Amino acid sequence: MVKKIIVVFTTLFITIGSFAQKNNTSAYSFFGIGDINSSSTVEQLSMGGIGVSLDDSFHLNLSNPAANSSLNFTTYALALENKNIWADDGLDKQRAATTYLSYLALGIPLGEKGGLTFGLLPNSSVGYSLTSNVYSSGDELEEITLYNGEGGTNKVFLGFGLEVFKGFSIGLQGNYLFGKIDNSVINQIKDVTLATKYQTIANVNSFSLNTGFQYKKELKNKLNLHLGGNFNLENEIKSEGNEYLYSVSIGTYETPKDTILNAQSKGVMKYPIKSSLGVGIGKENKWYAGLDYSFQKALELDGDIFSNYSKIKYDNSNKISLGGYFTPKYNSITSYWERVTYRGGVKFEKTGLLVDGSGNGSNFTAIDDFGISFGIGLPVSNQLSNLNIGLEFGKRGEISNGLVKENYINFRLSLSLNDKWFRKLEIF
Repeated sequence: MVKKIIVVFTTLFITIGSFAQKNNTSAYSFFGIGDINSSSTVEQLSMGGIGVSLDDSFHLNLSNPAANSSLNFTTYALALENKNIWADDGLDKQRAATTYLSYLALGIPLGEKGGLTFGLLPNSSVGYSLTSNVYSSGDELEEITLYNGEGGTNKVFLGFGLEVFKGFSIGLQGNYLFGKIDNSVINQIKDVTLATKYQTIANVNSFSLNTGFQYKKELKNKLNLHLGGNFNLENEIKSEGNEYLYSVSIGTYETPKDTILNAQSKGVMKYPIKSSLGVGIGKENKWYAGLDYSFQKALELDGDIFSNYSKIKYDNSNKISLGGYFTPKYNSITSYWERVTYRGGVKFEKTGLLVDGSGNGSNFTAIDDFGISFGIGLPVSNQLSNLNIGLEFGKRGEISNGLVKENYINFRLSLSLNDKWFRKLEIF
C-alpha cells in the first residue's frame, strides 16, 4: 500500500509540468485569467455537467466534496481532452484544435462514512492569436494589430466528505490556484519601420474554499431521491507581474529595440460566492436523472493588469444542466454490454461575460454557451474500473456587433481505476 501511495504522489507532481501546455484556442480566453474550466469529471461532463447531488461508490465526483463520503474503493482518475473550435466572425472562418491532460485525481475512502480526494486540474486557460486589420478607403492595408496570449492557472485541491447521519453528508474542499499568463499586442503601421509591442506577464495565485452537502432518501420501488448543494466561497485571485512597452523590428525573429515602459503591475479579480444546487432521482447502480443549477453575481476587476479591459464587463452568471446515465446490469456475468454505462445531457450557460466587439464602449453583448453531450463507460476489469469516453457538441457567442461565434466539439477520455488499499488482515 505504501508503494502505491508513493507512486501516486510522484505521478501527481511530475504531471504538474504537463499542465503548462497550451490548452485553449478560443478568442474568448483573451479576457481576465482566461476560460474557466469546469471542475467536473469526464463522466459528469458526459451528462451535461451534473453532479452536485450525485453520489457514486465507483467514480470520483469533483463537483461536491460531500460526495467523497460515498467512496467504497480507492479510485485513481486520469483524463485527456481534445478541443476543436470552428470560429466565424461573419467574414472569415478558422479552425483550431488542442489536446491536453485535463485532470489527475485520487479518492480514498476513510472507513465506511468518510472519504477524501486530492488532485490537480487546469482552472483556467489562455490560448489565442487574433489579427485586426485597418484598410484605407481604397482597400489598402494601413495598419495591422496582432493579439497573442498563452498560459492560464492550475488548481491543486484537497477535499473531505463525511456522512454525519444516515443519508446526509457534508464536505469541505481547499483549493490552491497558481499560474502564469502572457498577453501581448503588436501594432504595425504602414510605412513605419518599427512596430510597437505592449506585453503583460502576470503570475497568478489564490486560495479558495468550497463546501457542500448531499442528502439521499429511499422512496418506494427502490427509488432514491438525491438532493445536493455546493458553495464556492467568496475569494480573490491576485495577479502580480510586469508591463512592457517597446519598439520591435519584425522579421524572421522579433528583435526588441527601444523600451518605453517597464513597470510592475498588480491586479485583483474578486469572485462572489457561487451557489450550485442539484436534484435527482434514480436506482442504485442502474439509472439516474438529475438537474443542476448554479448562480454567481458579477465578477469585479481591479488593478493595473485588468484596467485595460475597456471592451468587457461582467454580469451575473448562471448555468442549468440536465442529464443522467443508464446501466443495464452493472454486475452481469454473462454479458459485457450489460455492464456498459450510457450517459447523456445538455447545458445552458450564461457565462456572465459581456463583450463590446464594436469598441464604442456602449454596445455590450452577452456571451452564452449551449452544449449537448454523450458518453459511454466501458468496464476494463473485474474490479469495477472503467474507460470513459465523452463527446460534446456546442456553440458559444454569436456573429453580431463585431463578435465571434464558436462551434465546438470536445472529445474526452478518462480512466477510472478502483482498488482496495486498506484491507483487514485475515488469518486462514
